[in-house]
Amino acid sequence: MQIIAETHSHTVACDHAFSTIYENVQYAARSGIRFLCVTEHCPAMEGAPGGMFFSNLPNVIPDLMEGVVVLKGAETNIIDYEGGLDLPDRKLARLDWVIASYHINCLAPATEEEHTAGWLAVAKNPLVDVIGHAGDERYRFDVDAVVKAFAENGKIVEINAHSFECRPGSAENCRRIAESCKKYGVRMVCSSDAHFFTQIGNVGAAVEMLEEIGFPEELVMNADYGRFLALAREKSGRPLI
Repeated sequence: MQIIAETHSHTVACDHAFSTIYENVQYAARSGIRFLCVTEHCPAMEGAPGGMFFSNLPNVIPDLMEGVVVLKGAETNIIDYEGGLDLPDRKLARLDWVIASYHINCLAPATEEEHTAGWLAVAKNPLVDVIGHAGDERYRFDVDAVVKAFAENGKIVEINAHSFECRPGSAENCRRIAESCKKYGVRMVCSSDAHFFTQIGNVGAAVEMLEEIGFPEELVMNADYGRFLALAREKSGRPLI
C-alpha cells in the first residue's frame, strides 16, 4: 500500500513543532507525497497559534507548491464532553480539512461514558472531517457505538502512526478501531502527525497494521491519488487543482 497524502502535519506556528509549511512541502515533494494537509494545533493547546492564523491560512497559502496540493486545515481540540471545539464555526467552515482530537492538556480524561458522549457529539458536527488519534488509551470509549456513528455521519477515521510511539496502549486500541471501521465500512487515512519535516509520510506502522487485519485498501483514502483528490474536494468544497 503506497500512501500519497500526508493528512496530519504541524509547523513552527506552534511551539512544539520545528519546520515551516514550505519545508514540509519540499520534503513531501521529494518523497512522492502528492497532498499535504496543514493541520495546526488550535488555540486551546498551549503554544498554539491564535484564531487569526486560521482566518488567514486560506488566504495566503497557495493550493499548489512544488507539485504538492496543499489543504489548509486545523487540528481542533475537543474542549468538553458535549463535543465543543476551540475554533468558532465561521473559521472552521473556511478550512479544507478539519481534524478533531482529544488532547491531555486541553481536556482531562474522564469516564468511558463521557469519552463516548464526546465522540458521539463530534460525529454529528458537519464541520469536522477527520477523527484524530482516537486510539489514545487515556480516552477509552465504546468503540462499536462510536464507529457506527462515524459511519452514519461520513467521518474519516485516522490511524495516527505517531501514536504507536508516544501514546502507550494505542497500537491495540487502533487495531480495535480499525476492525470496527472495517465492519461498518468507514473510510480511513494513515497519518504521521509530523512535527518535523522528515516525519512527513512516515506512516509505516499504521499501514502495516491495516494490512495485517486485511483492511480494504479501497477504504484507505490516502492510498490512491484519484481517491484522495475526490475526498479532498468533497471535504473542502473546492476543486483544489
